Amino acid sequence: MGQRRRCTPEFRRQTVQLLNAGQRPAAEIARELGIPRNRFYKRQKEVAVHGGAFPGSGR
Repeated sequence: MGQRRRCTPEFRRQTVQLLNAGQRPAAEIARELGIPRNRFYKRQKEVAVHGGAFPGSGR
């Protein structure tokens, strides 16, 4: 199994901004950043629900 990557909240916000800009397909951005495409949509939903703050344990 691979090691789990941790992303900062700022990086998450930037990925959502890239997705919302709509200039490139989500699959292309995901390949470039090495992130599964479905995670973009999950983050986009979290931003819409929580207003930009990502819930979690806050490590």
